[in-house]
Amino acid sequence: MDVRNLSGKTALVTGAASGIGRESALAFGRRGADLVICDLDEPGLKETETMLRSLGRNVLARRVDVADPEAMRGFAEETSAQVGVVDILMNNAGVGLGASFLETSLEDWDRILRINVRGVIHGCHYFVPPMVERGAGGHVVNVSSAAGYLPAEALSAYVTTKYAVLGLTESLRSELRRRGIGVTAICPGIVDTPITRSTPLRGRYAEEGQREEMVEAYRKRGYGPERVAENVLKAIGRNRGIAPVTPEAWIAWYAKRLSPALVSRFMAWAEQRRLAR
Repeated sequence: MDVRNLSGKTALVTGAASGIGRESALAFGRRGADLVICDLDEPGLKETETMLRSLGRNVLARRVDVADPEAMRGFAEETSAQVGVVDILMNNAGVGLGASFLETSLEDWDRILRINVRGVIHGCHYFVPPMVERGAGGHVVNVSSAAGYLPAEALSAYVTTKYAVLGLTESLRSELRRRGIGVTAICPGIVDTPITRSTPLRGRYAEEGQREEMVEAYRKRGYGPERVAENVLKAIGRNRGIAPVTPEAWIAWYAKRLSPALVSRFMAWAEQRRLAR
């Protein structure tokens, strides 16, 4: 898809109230696209809507829980009635969880799987078939993570969900290729977004000072969500299947392909070193 000028096209972004979702919606809007956006954070969603309207874009903004299939069905029906078929679908909404497997409850598993995995499935289920039926192409962007190909003890459940999103994306890309629809998995590395401040922490990761240390590390990294949005546009334009974002995400991607065992040992060593501090 030519993303240099998106005038006349519509992009849908879930989790658009902040972070990567907001910046991606704004990036689409700056290129001329109209927007359909959703989130559970109504104040943040309203701010994004206002920003987009200041760019002269038409916006349909709704509070929607992507984990709720009925809510997503209603959202899809309203989108179809008001704006028609979307040209770009970006399944971005997601949550984190700082916990090892032994520190993760079944309630934690249920929540993160519903949002991070089923939320993406719901977006694809309700919005991809109309794109196929229209027969005019389009692009699907599913936000995975560098954690989608890296093992990480401290993010056991989160890693599981992002591996799942990456696998779904690769399968969907194969299926939709003959339909003229591109599919991309965006895999950010260390990016400073609000998720570092809202992610639930369990066990030793919830000890005093752990969150502050994480937030500060991400802040010092200095890689903002607006740079991820730029890479989203590039990935769509180049029809990339998997798009690591940030230097460490690229290094990890190539290292994992070269020697998965070495990467696993390194990640285990890094976690032991962190816990020993």
